[in-house]
Amino acid sequence: MRKEEGCDVNRKLCGCGLLGVGIWLSVSQGSFATFSPSFPSLSAANMVIAIGAIVMVTGFLGCLGAIKENKCLLLSFFIVLLIILLAELILLILFFVYSDKVSENAKQDLKDGLALYNSENNIGLRNAWNIIQAEWKCCGVIAYTDWHEALKER
Repeated sequence: MRKEEGCDVNRKLCGCGLLGVGIWLSVSQGSFATFSPSFPSLSAANMVIAIGAIVMVTGFLGCLGAIKENKCLLLSFFIVLLIILLAELILLILFFVYSDKVSENAKQDLKDGLALYNSENNIGLRNAWNIIQAEWKCCGVIAYTDWHEALKER
């Protein structure tokens, strides 16, 4: 099979796989897959769906451009890859610039998650906390006293 015929099937399959996993996470995991209670739309499922769609579109542009030997499609493919690279660099810089704020928000969101530990509709959250504490041999977000504070708030 020549490269033009196969046209990097792995990239397309990877995009389809990510899209499928994202949809499965969205349907089956519910609110457990949410990264931050402050931003409910920022969930693992939505991120994986977006990444899968971007990989599929990028792969399609590159594949079609290579098969048709169309300079416009190949230029579009290059521009999409360049935009992805620039977005990654910008996110990396923003992460380092605002790392203290990110850390502070993450701690607060984790403490909010502790307060929801015993609620009935958050079985996934409870399982996640149990796994994290068992694997990392720790309690709470910073110390075991976080549990007292979280349960006192309820």
